[in-house]
Amino acid sequence: MTERRELRLLLALLGVLHLVRLVPLAASQSFIGINYGEVADNLPPPSSTARLVQSTTITKVRLYGTDPAIVSAFAGTGISLLLGATNGDIANLASSPAAAASWVAANLPAKSPAVSTVSVGNEVLFADASLASQLVPAMQNLYDALPPNSSVKVSTVNAMDVLASSDPPSSGSFKPELATALDPLLAFLSKTGSPFLINPYPYFAYLSDPRPETLAFCLFQPNAGRPDAGSGLTYTNMFDAQVDAVRAALDAKGYKDVEIVVAETGWPHKGDTDEAGATAENARAFVSGLVSHLSSLAGTPRAPGKSVETYIFALYDEDLKPGKASERYFGLFQTSLTETYPTGLLRNGTAGLIPAPAPAPTTTSAPALKPTPGQQPQVGLQYCCCFLLVRVMSFFLRKF
Repeated sequence: MTERRELRLLLALLGVLHLVRLVPLAASQSFIGINYGEVADNLPPPSSTARLVQSTTITKVRLYGTDPAIVSAFAGTGISLLLGATNGDIANLASSPAAAASWVAANLPAKSPAVSTVSVGNEVLFADASLASQLVPAMQNLYDALPPNSSVKVSTVNAMDVLASSDPPSSGSFKPELATALDPLLAFLSKTGSPFLINPYPYFAYLSDPRPETLAFCLFQPNAGRPDAGSGLTYTNMFDAQVDAVRAALDAKGYKDVEIVVAETGWPHKGDTDEAGATAENARAFVSGLVSHLSSLAGTPRAPGKSVETYIFALYDEDLKPGKASERYFGLFQTSLTETYPTGLLRNGTAGLIPAPAPAPTTTSAPALKPTPGQQPQVGLQYCCCFLLVRVMSFFLRKF
C-alpha cells in the first residue's frame, strides 16, 4: 500500500512539474510576428532593432526587402524572417531561372538567419497587369532555385481587395476577373505547401462604417456579435470575420489545404482629423486585444483551436510614407526603442533593449499575480502552477 501511494504521488508530481516546465513556453508566441518597414529617415540601427525584438515575445519578423544589414542583425537571435522580393524583382525572376538562382544565392546564404518564407511582391494583383501575369513564373523559378529539402515557403502578399464578397464571412469569394492570375497562384501554393498571405485591416472596415458598435467589433471589445446565417456561426470581432471570409473563398475554390497567414494587420495611433478612430487608445485596444485573442489559441469560428500566424504592422512609425497621416503612425515602438503604448508583448515588463534579468531569489512574500501593463503573466502562471503542486501533494497525502 505504501509503495502504491508513493508511486501515485510521484506520478502526480511529475505531471504538475511538466506543466510548470511548459509555462515559460507561453512567453514565446510562435504565431505572432511584426512588420519591419523602412520608409523613414530616423530608424535606429538594425542591431538595436534586433535586440528590441528579442525583448518581446515576438518570434517572427517580416521584411519588405532583403537589406543585408537587417538580415544579418537577426542572425543567431532565434527570430525567423519573412523576406520580400520586391515588385521590381518580379520580371527578372520570371524571365530567367538563373536570375532566380542568383537571388537565392545572394539572399538565402547557408549562414543566414532562419527564413520561413519569401514573399514575391506585395499586393501584385492590383499593381500592374503585366506583373500579375509574371507572378507565378517568378515564384516557380524562385522555388526551383531553393536548395534540396529546403523548408522555405514561396508565396505573395495579397490585399483584401482580392475578395468580391466578405460579408457575411461564409459568402467569401474571389473576384472573378482575377481568376487568370489567381487560379495558377492557388495551384502553386497548394502544390508547394505554401501559405496564402493576406492583409486584413479591421481599421479600414471601421472607416467605412464608423458606428460605436462597429468600433467595439473591430477592437475585440464586448459586443452583441454578428451572426452569419450562411454558416450558423457568430462572430465577435472583425479580425476573425475577415480571416474566415478568406478561408471561405479558398474553400470554395477547392483549396482547403492552403493555410492562411496574416502578413499585415494593425491600427494607427494618430491620423488626420477626418480619420475616425486613429487614436492611441484605439490602437492599444486593437493590438492588445489581438495579442490576447491569438494567445488564447481560440482560432476563428470557421477554424477553431488554432491561431492564424499573424504579423502586426508595424515596428516603427514611418515618417516618409505618403498619403493620409495615419499611414505614418502604425508603429508599436518609437525610434527611441520605447513602446508607443502598452501592447502586452514585452517580456517581463522590460523597457525594450534586452530581456529583463531573472529576479533574485527571495524567501519573502509570494509574487503578485497581477502583471504590470505590457507584462506577460509568466510569474503569475508559475505561481499558480506551484500552488497547484502544493494542493495536489496535500490531496494525495490526505487520500493515502
